[in-house]
Amino acid sequence: MRPKAEDSLVFIDTGRPVGPATAPVVPEKLGRYKIVHKLGQGAMGIVYRALDPMINREVALKVIPLATEFDADQLEEARAKFFREAEMAGRLNHPHIVTIYDAGEDNGTAYIAMELLRGRHLVEHTSERRLLPVAQALELAARLADALYYAHQRQVIHRDIKPANVMYDARIGQLKLTDFGIARLTDSGRTRTGIVLGTPSFMSPEQLQGRPLTGQSDVFSLGVTLYQLLTARLPFRADSMPALMMKIAMEPHARVRAMRPDLPEGIDELMDRALAKDLSERFYDGAEFAAALRALAMRAGA
Repeated sequence: MRPKAEDSLVFIDTGRPVGPATAPVVPEKLGRYKIVHKLGQGAMGIVYRALDPMINREVALKVIPLATEFDADQLEEARAKFFREAEMAGRLNHPHIVTIYDAGEDNGTAYIAMELLRGRHLVEHTSERRLLPVAQALELAARLADALYYAHQRQVIHRDIKPANVMYDARIGQLKLTDFGIARLTDSGRTRTGIVLGTPSFMSPEQLQGRPLTGQSDVFSLGVTLYQLLTARLPFRADSMPALMMKIAMEPHARVRAMRPDLPEGIDELMDRALAKDLSERFYDGAEFAAALRALAMRAGA
């Protein structure tokens, strides 16, 4: 796969199309789906608002141009992996995981039809001026940990947990984790320097090192996400990829209470376990992480 930017796709239904004026022409339809307008774009493709005319249902249609994104010798493997991952993601049925309705291909362009979400991604709450109340941030992280535990029990690892892949509608309290199965598609395409595409700042040490992954890798990435939601900072930052990999693998993160003394006692111990380099010291699974988050949220006044 050819190198791309790090950001994963995020789709936000604001009721109007988004994207630069120079964006490619929007197709009229893909498969049976009628395209309404573009919702968003990222490293792995474009998302459109679309209509399924068979049942008159609006969907978010995530489109990945396999024929242009992958070299000829990788195309068949990428296509098979895409549909295998789409099938696995489609089996997930959880209140905090986006629902997948369908997957298909139209002239070399693969697509996934999923529920159309309203709200905004959690990136909106990673700046100092827009941080969520502490108890709320902890509870949202606990819900995501619940969702991960559910997925991991079904042998599905997300591989790209970060605020940009979480949609939140504060009006109704709806929280949805998106892009299950998409990150694995990048495993078949590494950059020419050998680095897996994705979002390195949120990756676990074992993911950056190309080691076999378990659900504990997602737990680590959720820990990074929570750290950013609480402090508006990433726990590991560097000016180059090698330096970042070294920090994630070897160096401790800054204590969160040193930055925010108002955070509840015990938060640093929780972050230490979530971001542990050694798997034996990290939360074993999402259920254990969720329980610890909710216990801490009670102290924070939830």
